[in-house]
Amino acid sequence: MDNQTAVTTFLLWGFTSFPDLQHLLFVVIFISHVIIVTANMSIIMAIKLSHNLHTPMYFFLCGLSFSETCTTMVIIPRMLVDLLSHSKTISLAECATQMFFFFGLSSNNCFIMAAMSYDRYTAIHNPLNYHLLITCSIYCQLMMASFVVGFLVSLCVVAIVFSLSFCDSRTIQHFFCDISPIVNLACDYSFIHETVIFVFSVFVLVGSFILIMVSYVFILSIVVKMPSAKGRYKAFSTCSSHLSVVSIHYGFASFVYLKPKDSGSFCGNMLISVTYTVLTPLLNPIVYSLRNKEMQTALRKLIGNVNRFFPLP
Repeated sequence: MDNQTAVTTFLLWGFTSFPDLQHLLFVVIFISHVIIVTANMSIIMAIKLSHNLHTPMYFFLCGLSFSETCTTMVIIPRMLVDLLSHSKTISLAECATQMFFFFGLSSNNCFIMAAMSYDRYTAIHNPLNYHLLITCSIYCQLMMASFVVGFLVSLCVVAIVFSLSFCDSRTIQHFFCDISPIVNLACDYSFIHETVIFVFSVFVLVGSFILIMVSYVFILSIVVKMPSAKGRYKAFSTCSSHLSVVSIHYGFASFVYLKPKDSGSFCGNMLISVTYTVLTPLLNPIVYSLRNKEMQTALRKLIGNVNRFFPLP
């Protein structure tokens, strides 16, 4: 404990190990970020302008798109600045704030997807009373619960991480303030701390995933009993986009946050985190657009309205 010191700033090592790729990474990530924001905002505007999409299913999608946009705004702008900057320092307060919002919004995304699966189950199980069961009030309560639980978990995790004492080393082997690279700088990080953080991660990822799987088990049990192939196809088609997004999201997130921590694998973790923080939010709006005809129609209508106000030369 002799090398313990009061750390007030950290150094985000990030992509410093790849000096020749800095500018290429900047261009690729910047373009990806513009597409992510544009695509998610387009989905939100398309839902807002299309009255036939004013249903709980699309309101949940609207909430997920907004939450994912905010998640990327917490990470990517800072990443872009660091790619072109020689000074990659971040204060302890900024680091804690970034971790709080990233983990909170990411947890919020998980719980929204769980709520979306319950919404799909209700629509398939009781289509005639769907709008009576999933009202605007129920939708708001589910969204608020996702937000509150997500940020409460994040607050607990951040409080644990930043209550630790940090040693002389202040270099974060990552491009943002993620949990694993931060706790590996601590002098007094113990098995108890690791277990508590792991339990919170399991609660968010595994807990919400179990809720999703339970909903889909019930959905499957209903669909296989449907007499017509057309009815089964329609039921599955309403869930395909959500299932695709769930697979992408939970696949990468589980690899990053649930696998055993290995201090020698930061480079691999960082590359997976790029996929999780950039590629996943990029793919989600594309999946919902390509696999949903109503969404495609609404987006074409939105593009037509934009062209009307801003005609191309």
